[in-house]
Amino acid sequence: MKHITLKHLRYACAVADQGHFGRAADVQSVSQPALSMQIKDLEERLGQPLFERGPRTVRPTSFGDEFLQRARTILQSVDDLGDLAKVSKDGMIRRLRLGVIPTVAPYLLPRLIADLTELYPGLDLQVRESVTPRLIAELGEGQLDAAIVALPVSEPSLTEVPLMAEKFVLIRPRSDDAKPVPDAGQLRQMRLLLLEEGHCFRDQALAFCDTGSSRPREWLDGSALTTLVQMVGAGIGVTLIPDMAVALETRNAPVSIARFSQPCPSRTIGMVWRRSTPMAKQLFQISAKIRTTALTLHGATPVDPT
Repeated sequence: MKHITLKHLRYACAVADQGHFGRAADVQSVSQPALSMQIKDLEERLGQPLFERGPRTVRPTSFGDEFLQRARTILQSVDDLGDLAKVSKDGMIRRLRLGVIPTVAPYLLPRLIADLTELYPGLDLQVRESVTPRLIAELGEGQLDAAIVALPVSEPSLTEVPLMAEKFVLIRPRSDDAKPVPDAGQLRQMRLLLLEEGHCFRDQALAFCDTGSSRPREWLDGSALTTLVQMVGAGIGVTLIPDMAVALETRNAPVSIARFSQPCPSRTIGMVWRRSTPMAKQLFQISAKIRTTALTLHGATPVDPT
């Protein structure tokens, strides 16, 4: 069999990620015919197809799934070698591909970006905002260097470093301002607005208000905290949001902010990265900088990593 190149592997993984040859070509900054030709050449070298071509989507074959899994491992190792060379030269990170969950990104990133560029002048910071399962998958595939998520993740291949803790706050219509703050049992009887499936904050909110297998009496899904707060302002229901989001999200909404007595729902935000990365020392430094940045965020309490 003729040699398989890294270009073959990168193009094949891009097609699998995008499910479409055109989008994969855009991601790889090549023309679609050039990418398609490389995939065809790879399949000829392998002697069997990697993908099932449909009218609108492309999906891996059974063989393709196994091949792509190994290809990602190879590409991750190659990227790690490149990172090793970069950090060994002068101890500086030139590029950081950082994933952040949506319930943290808008509130942390504006201050964090300035702090990180001060720590690493000239840093090429590439931020990816997505839900936790997707960020963990991209981290494992070598598409990200680190991710800021809610802990624990409990992946043996990842290092977890806690950064900050924050409480959840109840957002309800302004007309409810004088009412007592409901407990978890009373929340289950209300119309609770939640983030849609896939957001870890949704699961954390349900874990507080749903002590058994029952669900809240009525609930509606939203795609962002902004949407939930605005729906509460319109009198549709109540919602929970993290404390760091309160100032921004309630600024222009006619809502009441209520804080729970103990036990108060909360979460721990941390940074995770692959145990195999040669950038571990620098990522520990970055996590310390993020912990310092957390001091400037309302409602966030830095957590000692030890």
